[in-house]
Amino acid sequence: MFNWLLAKKHGGKMILRIEDTDLERSSKESEENIKEALRWLGIQWDEGVDVGGPYGPYRQTERLDIYRQYTDKLIAEGKAYLCYCTDEELEAQRQAQLARGETPRYSGRCAGLTEEERRRMAAEGRKAAVRFRVPENQQIVFKDLVRGVVTFDSNGIGDFVIVKSDGIPVYNYAVVIDDALMRITHVIRAEEHLSNTPRQVLLYQALGFELPEFGHISLILGKDRTKMSKRHGATSVEQYRQLGYLPEGLVNFLALLGWSPANEREFLPLMN
Repeated sequence: MFNWLLAKKHGGKMILRIEDTDLERSSKESEENIKEALRWLGIQWDEGVDVGGPYGPYRQTERLDIYRQYTDKLIAEGKAYLCYCTDEELEAQRQAQLARGETPRYSGRCAGLTEEERRRMAAEGRKAAVRFRVPENQQIVFKDLVRGVVTFDSNGIGDFVIVKSDGIPVYNYAVVIDDALMRITHVIRAEEHLSNTPRQVLLYQALGFELPEFGHISLILGKDRTKMSKRHGATSVEQYRQLGYLPEGLVNFLALLGWSPANEREFLPLMN
């Protein structure tokens, strides 16, 4: 909703993109639920699924060839590499680091493999993921519209996976390419995504893309001050709809969280 309001205020467009690279959790039903919830609230997207637009397709699983082109580019430039580590080996690395009191991060085992070593591992039947090569000793700085200047140390990140061994890109990688190619200017999302941002900033820089504006807003909490979840009651638009709430009521409740207009009006149409 905040993305839609921001776009309308500044004469921009809202794009509805279906991020369905998590094949186990994504379904046609979940996509339909998203679209129906937005329509019920009165939020209509300008580009995206069911509408079309100049930057489609708008489902990530239909954009795999696009991601593959950029992956090949990163590997050719030495900014990414094939990783043949198994889940068991990665877990062993993690446990060893924890035992030493270290923050778990990838050890870099596959970062310097020779062509012969890669062929041998492939011959063993190992499937390769693709990892992004994180530069060492770099301060990753970006300006957040809510938090101001935010800084992360690259040494605390470690080389991270951008394409899984099944060839499907991970969220942090796919959204960077999509946002850049779809000319997204503002990324407004929950503060739980703040830790994703340094990885995305590095990817923007490596791919030669211009950074969008980032804004990380507070989560809605339950009475116990923890993130809203099913144990607190209704958490989806559809649940509130079934309980008899009007879309105008839910829009006003969400829009006025954490602030109020100067004139003390409590009921505002969506376009206001």
